[in-house]
Amino acid sequence: MPSVDATADPAVARHPPGERAAGVLWSFGKCLGALLPVYLAGYYGFSISVVLFGLMIYMGWKHSRLEKVMKLKSAMYLLENEQEFTTAKVFRSKRDLPPWVNFPDVEKVEWLNKILQQAWPFIGQYLEKLLVETIAPAIRASSIHLQTLSFTKVNIGDKALKVVGVKAHTEHDKRQVMLDLYVSYAGDVEINVEIKKYFCKAGVKGVQLHGKLRVILEPLIGDVPLVGAITMFFIRRPKLDINWTGLTNLLDIPGLNAMSDTMIMDAIATHLVLPNRLTVPLVANLHVAQLRSPLPRGVVRIHLLEAENLTAKDTVIKGLIDGKSDPYAVLRVGTQIFTSHHVDSNLNPQWREMYEVIVHEVPGQELEVEVFDKDPDQDDFLGRVKVDLDIVKKARVVDDWFNLRDVPSGSVHLRLEWLSLLSSADRLSEVIQKNQNLTNKTADPPSAAILAVYLDQAHALPMRKGNKDPSPVVQISVQDATKESKTCYGTNSPVWEDAFTFFIQDPRKQEIDIQVKDDDRAFSLGSLTIPLSRLLSTPELTMDQWFQLENSGSASRIFIKIVLRVLWLNDEATPTTPSPRPSSSGSGPGHGGITSELNPMGPGGLAKPQPARPQHTTPDPEFATEGVLRIHLIEAQNLIAKDNFMGGMVKGKSDPYVKIRVAGITFRSHTIKENLNPVWNELYEVILTQLPGQEIQFELFDKDIDQDDFLGRFKLSLRDIISAQCIDTWYTLNDVKSGRVHLVLEWLPRVSDLPRLEQILQYQVQQTYQNKVVPSSAVLFVYVERAHGLPLKKSGKEPKVGVEIALKNVSHRTKICERSTSPRWDEAFHFLVRDPRDETLIVKLSHSWGQALGSVTLPLREVLADPGLVLDHWFSLDGALPESQILLRVTLKILDTQLAVCRRPQGDDDEVIPRWVPSHLDIRNRSGFSITADNAGAQGQVKLTIGYSMEESRLFITVHACRGLTACSKDGADPYVTFILLPDKKATTKRRTATKKRDLNPEFNERFDFDFSLEESTQRRLDLSVKHSVSFMSREKELIGKLQLDLDQIDLKTGVTQWYDLVAEAN
Repeated sequence: MPSVDATADPAVARHPPGERAAGVLWSFGKCLGALLPVYLAGYYGFSISVVLFGLMIYMGWKHSRLEKVMKLKSAMYLLENEQEFTTAKVFRSKRDLPPWVNFPDVEKVEWLNKILQQAWPFIGQYLEKLLVETIAPAIRASSIHLQTLSFTKVNIGDKALKVVGVKAHTEHDKRQVMLDLYVSYAGDVEINVEIKKYFCKAGVKGVQLHGKLRVILEPLIGDVPLVGAITMFFIRRPKLDINWTGLTNLLDIPGLNAMSDTMIMDAIATHLVLPNRLTVPLVANLHVAQLRSPLPRGVVRIHLLEAENLTAKDTVIKGLIDGKSDPYAVLRVGTQIFTSHHVDSNLNPQWREMYEVIVHEVPGQELEVEVFDKDPDQDDFLGRVKVDLDIVKKARVVDDWFNLRDVPSGSVHLRLEWLSLLSSADRLSEVIQKNQNLTNKTADPPSAAILAVYLDQAHALPMRKGNKDPSPVVQISVQDATKESKTCYGTNSPVWEDAFTFFIQDPRKQEIDIQVKDDDRAFSLGSLTIPLSRLLSTPELTMDQWFQLENSGSASRIFIKIVLRVLWLNDEATPTTPSPRPSSSGSGPGHGGITSELNPMGPGGLAKPQPARPQHTTPDPEFATEGVLRIHLIEAQNLIAKDNFMGGMVKGKSDPYVKIRVAGITFRSHTIKENLNPVWNELYEVILTQLPGQEIQFELFDKDIDQDDFLGRFKLSLRDIISAQCIDTWYTLNDVKSGRVHLVLEWLPRVSDLPRLEQILQYQVQQTYQNKVVPSSAVLFVYVERAHGLPLKKSGKEPKVGVEIALKNVSHRTKICERSTSPRWDEAFHFLVRDPRDETLIVKLSHSWGQALGSVTLPLREVLADPGLVLDHWFSLDGALPESQILLRVTLKILDTQLAVCRRPQGDDDEVIPRWVPSHLDIRNRSGFSITADNAGAQGQVKLTIGYSMEESRLFITVHACRGLTACSKDGADPYVTFILLPDKKATTKRRTATKKRDLNPEFNERFDFDFSLEESTQRRLDLSVKHSVSFMSREKELIGKLQLDLDQIDLKTGVTQWYDLVAEAN
């Protein structure tokens, strides 16, 4: 019988009676502990609210802890089953990517993850040894209260750190290798700490860490180990989540958990988040401080100008009446944070503030702007925007409106200027003069330079009283800014290897004050003052030497490297996109937004002898790289009726018009009265720089006497248009029930093929538009560099010269230079040209837009006569001295429209056909052109990719799209694609796509896989049908077209993507 009992209840056999009794007592104790607070509250007469408050804190802690545990388990599961999860959730979905799509930007490194997983237990052994033998003794020695501290458990778990992807940057500097590691760690690490003196136990059980770690291998050397040092840092703060145990369980209480994670992230940021770096030297005699804190890549000057259409957060009568907001902005670049002043009760605030930020890494660092509504309690969120500073570096000046994300409406106007670092003081006076003309609402004036101080070491510092070694710390001050080094304990020859950066307004008048003190900050060990003017006469604006300390020992000295760099904004830098609110109609590039406040003074007085004058201009490489976007607004259909009668009982019409916003410029169409299917036929053209992220916004409104009604909107990406070159299609309106707009969008290629000009002009003569616009045939780029030998003013003084460039009724003006007869501007402008054979460019020079100093009249026929359509030389000035000249570069680019006419060699008809139609474009409703012209019996076309994957041993068929389908009803058709691989008696290979409503040019992009061998795949025949989805009782035609294709006619190993004609019946 005892054996039977043991078999029936194995738990009894495993646990002796004493252990079971202890378990019962422990359960009783926990119940008693839970009831004890209730008893004590009643005994001492406390309110029941005290008990409820304690219970609320306990439940909050319990909920927060369970949530952390679930997060950790989910992250660990995802990392373990990443491939299965991705395959199941992404690549098997109906919206599958085409088979040729890959992501070469970020590479997978599964081999590295396998190495980490294999070495993880040994990494754990090293970490345990480090904590127990090195860190624990150091902690015990640091405080008398921690003398009994010990690590009772160190286990980094089985889950290794995982590198999700790696991106290599090798194009920036040939002396280094830069890697971006996307690291993810969701581990079951368990570390317990005990302080026996206070009976205190604490620890961590589970950590999540996700972020982008940049690793720089530099300098590359010609000896083993080939790399001088490894530098690591996070560009942005990584995401951290910690699951606490023991006494630190209290940190999981709501409110404390966010605070604890933030404190730990601050500690990590002080070592591993830009501008801080962890540098591990691999060879001797390296300047570790310069590797740990290299010179910045540049400085970005941020002009926070204004915002518009912000969300109203301060509502009245509990939200029934919209109020205003009191907006302010917070700007972040890495650890540099700025906050603007707030504007009371304004949804369109103007700040006009300027900030300067140091950029350490591009690509990588971003500018983040968040807008908030100022409130007495908690500020409300009004949106955010992020700007990649690599774009600013390439463009040098970005002046644009940026849409706020995560909110219904709102945009912010920023002007971002990239300031290069010059190692020469030649232009310092010019920079300081420019800065004096810059006005803003911030207290700090603009900087003319930045100063980098590398604090290396000191030698033979004086001893403290009692002949004890000091603990030196250094305080470095420039004007009102003071920064402090780390403390080197117990030595009179400290090695700091620290670096500091300061903004300098005028290095001719400022100085560096260096104070070496003991760690109590009271006992001075020496001082040093260095005027920055000494740097201006040194090579490369650099001092790298030992300095004798003042008020110190006779042999006390300090080794410091000081580097000064002048901040220079290129004169030819123009805003990448014009500001939406230009200062005047005649302002050219560089005169939008606050450019009137930034009007830089030219380098006057730089007249050079005639032999030294250059014979050609030296424009920036970005000169003449802009392109032209042509927008043809044709028509709209099925718009919403807004003008109703009798309280909406009788439906009326609408009076629609369109607003088009692109690159800060707004176009508006004319209003068409009482029409839900308006035809505008209007053309707009705009010159744009090819920056990523630009969008074209279309909004439709119903014109009313009071407030115009909204009829819908949509956005288009400029990158998509540039990629396609020409798009002719219908776009569905968003945020409304119905409506669509027909557009032709064309990114015009710029060529120097003069014979094409005549054909383009013939095509444009045949085009008529409602807004009377004549399409441009060319774009003219003008670079104004300098002038020489200009006449003096009537008073005998040198003139302040500005240049005005005009083409027909469009004119631009340069800046006004300082007094000089040989001024320099280095500015670029562009014009749209209707007919270069009949137009003339006029360049006028004047003193402050008053007294004329000469002019140049240049018919564009002279540019056409040049084989490269470029004139680049000195032009003599009319109405000036015989030696008066101006150096210009005039470049003409023909706009080669894809719709240019081609006359048929036979016949009298003048039908217009496209010169080029890319196969991937969705051509719809193009007059005079049919995609089925070559096959009169075709019912449209279907685009398929058919191939065989040798790795997966399966056949795949991707149905991309159809075009030119025949209509099956008055609304067009509701097409879908169905197919089967014959022979297939049981229809196991039958597949069907989703149905697209009311679309004769549907896009499916669905992939279907079949587990066939290659030999079996070649024996199959594709039987495909495109059908119209109809109801059971409908009399509408179901079949649109069919296709039959033998797969042995296709190179399945390579895979083929092709358009196939559909026929009414199978052949």
